[in-house]
Amino acid sequence: MAKSSTPKTLGDKSFKGVANLIKLLPSGTVFIFQFLSPLLTNKGQCTTLNKYLTGALLVLCASSCCFSSFTDSITGTDGRVYYGIVTVNGLRKFIDSGSDSDSGSCFDSKYKLKFGDFVHGFLSLIVFAVVALLSSNIVTCFYPSFELDNTTAMVVLPAAVGGIVSFVFMVFPNTRHGIGYAASERSN
Repeated sequence: MAKSSTPKTLGDKSFKGVANLIKLLPSGTVFIFQFLSPLLTNKGQCTTLNKYLTGALLVLCASSCCFSSFTDSITGTDGRVYYGIVTVNGLRKFIDSGSDSDSGSCFDSKYKLKFGDFVHGFLSLIVFAVVALLSSNIVTCFYPSFELDNTTAMVVLPAAVGGIVSFVFMVFPNTRHGIGYAASERSN
């Protein structure tokens, strides 16, 4: 019995959109940010060193979210799961096992870099930036007057951006199966 991967009802499309949003922000990256942010910002009471360390954390986490949009995984003909980065030539494996099967670094054109990958990377960067830059520790550390003047914006903006990006992903779903997600079967 073959499974259909295309959503049929509005509810199916909604759940698929939410799943794409979840793939947009890698949970490990967000967890690391949420875990380290209070430590590096000294719970919002930043010194200059805290600001530099927190800035580095923001850049690393944002880069990770964006980079994950350019990764994919595939199950090869040998049954092994391969992870790699998407290039203009196809999927370039991170680790070449040296086996005869799938000995090339790239798979077929289905895995080539596309314009949508850049859109998804940009959107993941925007969502992470909104969520991270409006977290209470970051606001208190970098721009404390914003917290007092714009508490409504701090609450509404992440939800609004998340809703808009969810809609975009529902209309234009991401077909990549990045690192940490179920691999797609290799087409013959």
